[in-house]
Amino acid sequence: MNKTSIYHVCLASHEEVMFRNPADFYMGFNCLAAAALSTESHLLADGFMTTHFHALLQTASLKEVMFRTRHAYSRYFNSKYSRTGRMAERNYFSLEIAGYYHTLSALNYILRQGIHHGLASTPFEYPHCSANSYFCQALGKTTPQILPAKSRYRYLPSNIKLPKEYRMSVDGQLLREDILDVSWVEQIYVTPKSFLFHMTRIASEKDIQEQKEENQLPPVTLETIEKGVPGFVLKEAQTFEKERGVRNAMTDLELCSYIDNELLPRYLKNTLSPTLYMLPDSKRAELATWIWHKYNEVKYKNIPGKVFSSKTITEPQLRRCMDVK
Repeated sequence: MNKTSIYHVCLASHEEVMFRNPADFYMGFNCLAAAALSTESHLLADGFMTTHFHALLQTASLKEVMFRTRHAYSRYFNSKYSRTGRMAERNYFSLEIAGYYHTLSALNYILRQGIHHGLASTPFEYPHCSANSYFCQALGKTTPQILPAKSRYRYLPSNIKLPKEYRMSVDGQLLREDILDVSWVEQIYVTPKSFLFHMTRIASEKDIQEQKEENQLPPVTLETIEKGVPGFVLKEAQTFEKERGVRNAMTDLELCSYIDNELLPRYLKNTLSPTLYMLPDSKRAELATWIWHKYNEVKYKNIPGKVFSSKTITEPQLRRCMDVK
């Protein structure tokens, strides 16, 4: 029998965006939740970004959880966007977690993803993580409008059946409060005030030292858990953590929305539901070059523009949003 352990895992995609809009984020979580439930694993925390996701889970079937999550989400994404092939990198990052300080640090880093990537001022502002799922009553969190159970199949991986007690919001995402082992995580933080403190504090060398004194496992740090994540810059993340960063960058979601909802319908006029992957590689590269020139024209000639006049984009960001190698 496999040993049940706690793991911090990260699945990333270096060449393309994994989640192009909110609906993709919802399905990504649903796939992870279904994989955890079907393997009798306990999902403790999660944080989804456009190019990767982090999760903390207790399981004896880590490979199976990750395989099922990737397989289900790949089928969904490929069907939706007329794409083929595996989604994300073949290998995922995993780190066994043991001990109070080790676990606390892992939770803190996962829940604070929105801050580290410059997408939020607090973890509670970023919607695609589980920060809003703990101490709900004490922190005044409200339950969203619930979708009837008979309609849930539209937002779940195929061949997945869940008990009726697992609720789903009208947006199509399973409620994290039902899926996560909330009480287990709340015991780590002890009180709502302690939880709020850890969600706003800045990590220090003391955190690393406490982990080293606790066991021989590699300590959880911002650098170790984000190493290899597309577009991650340690100094930039540390600046955002101190609330000193300038949040004027266009997000991947905003850029993907422009590409998918404004540009592609004009480029593929005779297609009912145009997607990026309907274009051959050469056309995607051609379109990416046009966007880059358009962006620089607005930025450097100071010409007012609807999309690029006030926000910055980077070439690697454009390449992954256009899936240009």
